[in-house]
Amino acid sequence: MSEVVYVSNVHIERQQGPFRVAQLPGEANPVKFSVHSAVAKHYGVDEAKLGETHATTLDYVVAAAGG
Repeated sequence: MSEVVYVSNVHIERQQGPFRVAQLPGEANPVKFSVHSAVAKHYGVDEAKLGETHATTLDYVVAAAGG
């Protein structure tokens, strides 16, 4: 069995509803996750109650895979 080379230490805190704030290695500032129009509509989230919208975790996964 090979040695573990890297462990990503991530802290995610849910603020309200789908809005979450993550502390990620290599990022000086917190990363905000939430939902935006298309995703909010799909899940029946009232955009008026969201306040600010942000990329979803899925958006970040797609962006990472595309790189």
